[in-house]
Formats: sequence, structure tokens, C-alpha cells
Amino acid sequence: MAIRDVLRMGDARLLHRAEEVDAFDTPYLHELLADMRDTMRALDGIGLAAPQIGVQLRVVIFGCEHTPRYPDAPAIPETVLINPLLLPLGDEQTEGWEGCLSVPGLRGKVPRFDHLRYRGYDQYGSLIDRTVSGFHARVVQHECDHLDGILYPMRIEDMSLFGFNDVLFPEADKRKEHP
Repeated sequence: MAIRDVLRMGDARLLHRAEEVDAFDTPYLHELLADMRDTMRALDGIGLAAPQIGVQLRVVIFGCEHTPRYPDAPAIPETVLINPLLLPLGDEQTEGWEGCLSVPGLRGKVPRFDHLRYRGYDQYGSLIDRTVSGFHARVVQHECDHLDGILYPMRIEDMSLFGFNDVLFPEADKRKEHP
């Protein structure tokens, strides 16, 4: 449909809690999701939340087979997740490098729960209920944070592990791959 502008860190619209979706399988919702997919793919993203394109609804999309931004990442099924609820399964967390389309050119090490159950709905109102771990769990937590006005730098515990891609990963930059 259309590639939308992605709001960048500093835009106050990224800092609000998004509203619940109350109607599924609507032309508006289908158009929004098509625009989100087009935008995410055009930017080599693996996830996008509606607030990142200025739409204050609790809608995220994510998934990838392979992406140059995360070359070693395992595949994640393409998913539309609306009105998500996340339930960490245990207290175990791992720090991992994250980037964001709203924070271009930067990476930071962020602690995330290793194991997670998430529930929500697809665009037709069908229930999604999955238990995931590792990178999949990290991606879901990152995208759903956007729905609560949280950007990943807000979760970084050690700011010495936050910086520009080309400085943090000069060898990867030469190969045009970034963790």
C-alpha cells in the first residue's frame, strides 16, 4: 500500500500508551497492516509497532526469514499481534543487542526475559497464544514496549553498551551487516 515515515526517538508521540483495538477485520485495520508491512520491509526491519508510524493503536507486526540487520538471527514467523498481553515465564533474563527503526544507526544491550508467553489477536480477531524463547521473545518484548511508550534505550542498564553501529561494530559495518 504505502511506505510511511517512521517517527524517531525524541518525538513525543512515541511516549504514550496506545489504545486498544475494538474492531477487527475492518478496511482501516487491513490498510494499516499493509502499510506497516511495506514500511517494515522497505527498512529491512523485523518488527514495527503502529505508534512508530503515528497510529496510537495496540498493533504490532514482526517476523523474518533473514535480515541484514540481524544476520545470525533465527527465523521468526510473520505475525500480526493486536492487543497483546505478555507473560514472562520465569525471572531469567539475558542481555542482547537491539536496534530500532525509531532509533536509526544505534544499538544497545538490553535485558529481556528469556521465555515468554504472549496472547493477542490477529487482524481477523482470532486468538494467538504462543510460548516462545530467545530471539523471538526479545522481538515481541521490544515491539510491545512501543505500545506502552517505551523505547529500548530506556531499558539499557549500562550506557557504555549503547552507541553507533559503525563505532560498536566496525568490522560488521565493512560487511554491511549489523548485529
